[in-house]
Amino acid sequence: MTASEHVTYCRICEPLCGMVATVEDGRVTKLRPDKDHPLSRGFACPKGIAMTEVQNDPDRVLHPQRRRPDGGFERVSWDAALDEIGERLGAIRREHGGGSIGWYMGNPGAFSYSHPLWVKGFVDALGSQHYYTASSQDVSNRFAASSLLYGSPFLLPIPDLERTELLLVVGANPLVSHGSVMSAPRIKDQLNAITARGGRVVVVDPRRSETAREFEHLPIRPDSDAELLLSILQVTFAEELEDGDALAAADGADDLRELVAPFTPDATAAATGADPGTVRVLARDIAAADGAAIYGRTGSCLGRHGTVVSFLLDALALATGNLDRAGGSMFGRPAIPFERIAELIGAGDYGRRRSRVGGFPEVLGAMPASLMAKEITTPGAGRMRALFVSAGNPVLSVPNGDELAAAMRNLELSVSIDLYMSETALQSDFVLPATTFLEREDLPLPFLSLFTKPFINMTEAVVDPAGEARQEWEIIEAVSERIGIVPQSVKLARWAGRAGIKLSPRTLMDLLLRVGPEGDRFGLRRGGLNLGRLADAEHGIVLADHLEEGVLMGKIRHTDKRVRLCPPEIADEIGRIAGADAGDDRYPLRLIGLRELRSHNSWMHNSRKLMAGDRAHRARINPVDAEAAGVADGDRIRIESAHGEIETEAKLTDEVVAGTIAVPHGWGHRGGWETANRAGGANVNLLMSSRPEDLERLAGMAHLNGVAVRIEAAPRPVASL
Repeated sequence: MTASEHVTYCRICEPLCGMVATVEDGRVTKLRPDKDHPLSRGFACPKGIAMTEVQNDPDRVLHPQRRRPDGGFERVSWDAALDEIGERLGAIRREHGGGSIGWYMGNPGAFSYSHPLWVKGFVDALGSQHYYTASSQDVSNRFAASSLLYGSPFLLPIPDLERTELLLVVGANPLVSHGSVMSAPRIKDQLNAITARGGRVVVVDPRRSETAREFEHLPIRPDSDAELLLSILQVTFAEELEDGDALAAADGADDLRELVAPFTPDATAAATGADPGTVRVLARDIAAADGAAIYGRTGSCLGRHGTVVSFLLDALALATGNLDRAGGSMFGRPAIPFERIAELIGAGDYGRRRSRVGGFPEVLGAMPASLMAKEITTPGAGRMRALFVSAGNPVLSVPNGDELAAAMRNLELSVSIDLYMSETALQSDFVLPATTFLEREDLPLPFLSLFTKPFINMTEAVVDPAGEARQEWEIIEAVSERIGIVPQSVKLARWAGRAGIKLSPRTLMDLLLRVGPEGDRFGLRRGGLNLGRLADAEHGIVLADHLEEGVLMGKIRHTDKRVRLCPPEIADEIGRIAGADAGDDRYPLRLIGLRELRSHNSWMHNSRKLMAGDRAHRARINPVDAEAAGVADGDRIRIESAHGEIETEAKLTDEVVAGTIAVPHGWGHRGGWETANRAGGANVNLLMSSRPEDLERLAGMAHLNGVAVRIEAAPRPVASL
């Protein structure tokens, strides 16, 4: 038996920790943390270590599958699958136009440098606006807010963890998520270092999360983040704590001051549940800190006003002099400027086009995924008649997945490209086997601007693809060839492709790297970067000790180079907050999401290692609410919203504030994965609405946090005789 070791990096979540893979006779037998990685330094989470089980999973799809007339699947050759897909797709395009063909790309797609570029190129070459991603269940409103503030969705502030004196964390649990919309390996160490040097970490969350337990916890009621931030800003202005120089360089400061004036901590206390005195002290502490970083994630993004919340996080940072400042909220320094690439391919757009159903603005070129079912079933020009799904499982991840599963049966063609026969794949006509991240080369293109310490690395494939698996970009090229298109968003690249000049992802990355700010300019700059030098530095290259301050003005895309602090879209939404109704007494509780350390969305529940021990789907319920509902710890309960109901197990705990119930997402499997199915649980997104009127207005985000629900004990099943 021949064994070798290969340095690579994890592509499950955003720290992108260094890993070393042991390969024996072409099979990955072990993964361990890379102690020589300059950022993760020998750390990797349980999910990264367990990737060997995904890699070698007997339930993994390794050969193309075609649906039989009886509903089952049969193995076919790649040529047979691609030829039939091409034939059917070509017929749809001829009859209904390229705008009738859509694509959904799931979260893992963002961790590939080639996958997103080729998907976007495919839909653009078809002339379709049916492009959907997992971002509309996760982070679209962060990009929308940046578009309104800076004129570019990719200007994303990240906390300067190494130099901050006060870190305000709103709706994030980085000790479990390991950080999101920031790449910060060893995040626990970095947060503990803040307090060790005398700083503070304040966590705003309805739940005493793992991060909140470790640091200072400010509990608030679900979906009241906007009111809290408005109150902190109100105190900042009312007590003249603002940074005048920072505000003078922005547009709309006086309008923002007037807009937040009614939201005193006393006025918002009923909504937030936060003590007004505590809110005032926090506002003063942020303004007085020698570097305060303001950071928010999914808990703050998934409510009714997620774009406003993301906007206010940055507005607070700017108003207190902590935006684009050392120790505050800063902007990354990527060796490849991804925002420029995104602008070239039309993925840097906000609101240039509107969705056919509901009229929502596109974000990064994508439409709200919650509307896919209605885009399939609603008659009229542009109706979606074919759908490709890659690296995603929207039947579990979008609101009202049963609606989407039923709608997919009305499609003239549906294709899933995946590792597993997921719940979504089971609805498809074809299931095509994709590579794992261990079977492809990569560099972290979309995350280069999010590293809290400027960094770049790359990896080669650790092993050859298992079975007949192929990279997504290769599959897209093969399908495109059969229908006569070149899957590129830039017209010049399409013209070149038709002339026989095609760029591979590797060649494209080398070009972009060499002309980037750290590039070698094709040999004109001594010591500059190219893919060859990057490949030689197998553990990656740290580009600077710290993020650079004072870079924002050069990055703003508004023509006057000023931050917009009170655009009309935000002012209108804040007006809606002020006039919000009291809710529905039939649904007295508010549901929030919950990320688990050994889960990652819906695709890692088939690992026996991760599912070992006391793993079960449980709703966290405050004992006060449980007593009112007649529910005891461990009981089977029914959770009902205005849109659906599920059953799961109750876990009584005071980690959630009274009136709040927390339910993990990603469970409730009914696909072709044995361990995941056996785990049971319920799909919490069946409680959510896919109606256009229930989506967040400015980004089309799904409303997944603060959903009104009620609970009751579920009847015990009657034992059969």
